Amino acid sequence: MTKPMLLADFTRLPPMTRGLVLDGLSGALDLVAERAPETHRFLRYQWFAAALATFGGSARTILIERDGDPVIALPMIRFGPASARLAAVPGSDVPFRSFPADADADAGAFDALVDRLGEAVNALRIGPVRDGDPALWPLLAAARAKGWATLDRFVGDSHLLDLRAALDAGDWPRPSTAQRNRFYEKHLADRGGLDWHFLDGAGLAAGGFAELAAVQEKNAARGDRHHDFWQGTVADPVLAGMLWAALVTVDGAPVAWALDLHVGAIKYPIVGCEDPAFVSHAPGRLLYYRSFVRAGEAGIGTVDWGIGRGHQRAIDATEGPAIRDWLLVRPGLPALLGRVLRGLWERPAQRDVRGGD
Repeated sequence: MTKPMLLADFTRLPPMTRGLVLDGLSGALDLVAERAPETHRFLRYQWFAAALATFGGSARTILIERDGDPVIALPMIRFGPASARLAAVPGSDVPFRSFPADADADAGAFDALVDRLGEAVNALRIGPVRDGDPALWPLLAAARAKGWATLDRFVGDSHLLDLRAALDAGDWPRPSTAQRNRFYEKHLADRGGLDWHFLDGAGLAAGGFAELAAVQEKNAARGDRHHDFWQGTVADPVLAGMLWAALVTVDGAPVAWALDLHVGAIKYPIVGCEDPAFVSHAPGRLLYYRSFVRAGEAGIGTVDWGIGRGHQRAIDATEGPAIRDWLLVRPGLPALLGRVLRGLWERPAQRDVRGGD
């Protein structure tokens, strides 16, 4: 008679981690993004697909699996001479340019990512990202342990507004700011009937983007390519649910808009635009204050301006984590060359912080 095996007789094998380098964007991006920290859940397949469609590039994805489940998905596009084997994470500089990783991904997963990365490229550019980025920081640790050179370039400081605390205190905006806003709004109303309205991604796709474009066409400083990128993201209903647009119209014609991304309880202001004929009445400024109050009512607790566009002091924002561009360079001759050229890389960046290639 065969003796039955007890549970204690079995040996529990350690989790199996493997890395794959795939051509194109992997559909697993959505699975990983759903398990990423809240701040990174917008880094979905369509986010990167919209960037490729708008700014160009052909992608590969490094996918790390743990017992068959995807835990890290790192998309990358080639830049520079093919022989140099240089790559960058695609996307938009705003709110930041990173990749999704499961919040429970362990050091072994990031070790596997570094191994696959070393087989695929000589150097990888990631950024701009905030210090402490939950996907990049463990990657940096794993890369340094394996002899990679990691070069950073300071881009700017982020600026944060504790919106929940400001609204709960009942004295935001400051009386002087509220008085100035009433002054601007009074004179804006002298130009015609005012209307303020807010759109989610579905509303933008259903005609809201046309309203944004009507203002954008009057402002030559704004680039159509960035507009195309945001329009491309709403093909994903999850991303569409994160987009938030605020508009002000005068006699039915839009004169200013602000486009933001709501990720969990965080509002990331993305870009705004004003009709030059109305700039003296500060419609964009008025719009942001109304948008913040509305967002607070919807459960947003923090406004993360990123580097910001001159509004931080006015809204009582405080300095947050530094924002940097990173270059990870494979061990050996590439890392040696990277260290020699460190001074060139670390020169202060002059970037278009709205996003792009």
